[in-house]
Amino acid sequence: MHRTAKLATSPDALRIEVVSNNKQLRQFIALPTSLYQDDPNWIQPLNFEQKQRLSPGKNPFFEHARARLWIAYRGTRAVGRISAQIDELHQQRYHDGVGYFGMLEAENEPALVSALLVTAEGWLRENQMTTARGPFNLGINEECGLLVKGFDTPPRIMMGHARPYYAAAIEAADYSKIRTLLAYHMDPDFILTPVMLRLMSSAQKSVTVRPFNRREADRDLEIMRDIFNDAWENNWRFVPFTEAEFADVGKLLTALIDEDFVAIAEMDGRPVAMIVALPDINQVSRDLNGRLLPFGWLKLLWRLKVTFPTQARVPLMGVRKEFHNTRMGPGLAFMVIDSVRVALRRKGVNSLEMSWILENNAAMCNIIENIGGVAYKHYNIYEKAL
Repeated sequence: MHRTAKLATSPDALRIEVVSNNKQLRQFIALPTSLYQDDPNWIQPLNFEQKQRLSPGKNPFFEHARARLWIAYRGTRAVGRISAQIDELHQQRYHDGVGYFGMLEAENEPALVSALLVTAEGWLRENQMTTARGPFNLGINEECGLLVKGFDTPPRIMMGHARPYYAAAIEAADYSKIRTLLAYHMDPDFILTPVMLRLMSSAQKSVTVRPFNRREADRDLEIMRDIFNDAWENNWRFVPFTEAEFADVGKLLTALIDEDFVAIAEMDGRPVAMIVALPDINQVSRDLNGRLLPFGWLKLLWRLKVTFPTQARVPLMGVRKEFHNTRMGPGLAFMVIDSVRVALRRKGVNSLEMSWILENNAAMCNIIENIGGVAYKHYNIYEKAL
């Protein structure tokens, strides 16, 4: 594919360029600022975090994946962007020729969205992929799906937001929805039902729950990674976390959370379930406009360590698969959920999101709904044969 795709010859003709220098990378990161300036529910991500995420030398995702970024221009004005990714771990596991698209943002013009998708598809096709799937920003263990329901509330930490017109534009480009992901909202001050109490009581005979231990952080992070990879191994198109990727998660955990925002359940001394709750950085960073300098970092630190967010998200939870479809499985899940919700309440958190969950994951949906969770945001995954 040529570095620049010229789609017409007038001065305002649409052209799509590969991101090839730092100036363009800054434009790529900054583009959503103009697109969402009239959306009160959009929150600008922190610029330094976005730059690290898109830098092959700093994001461990690129140890097993490759990507290409593009910006669409009219004249000198950036009007859209997109990425395409090929995850070798996915290919090794499924051998299905599926490549990803993601990071899609564009002005309200279906032809523009179509041109961006065609550009990403061309790169995937050149690299022997036979299917385009997305959006993934960047892999399946990061931001997934296109928001199609729940535009009236801001996204939680590490979840995406979107313009309502994106879905129709993607579908008009011959993409079909293949999965829906759910984000559940709930009050952490939920009432334990008699069934939950019985299941927890039964599990407590052989199970203890403990918090994360910072003094043994490397050990506990590997325990959590092992449980998560085992618990979700049979989930739709699962790709395991690598050690380097989970070490990156560990940096976030040790920087942001109290130890009891992580719960690890052990049965006869063996770790069998875990859960992680993160304070919602988005809630306390929305007025920073993506900038930590000169004083944004002081505001963020104060809000995280002193005033503390009233919102949180559970991005990671798992019960070993040997307990799936058993009475012990829900008991373990309720025990770790109950442990972190006590910690959240103590910090003043009154709003909790659990995400994301596959819409057809009936067992997990039932567990969350039984403690008062309501699916308030829906995210679609789309696919197209190349």
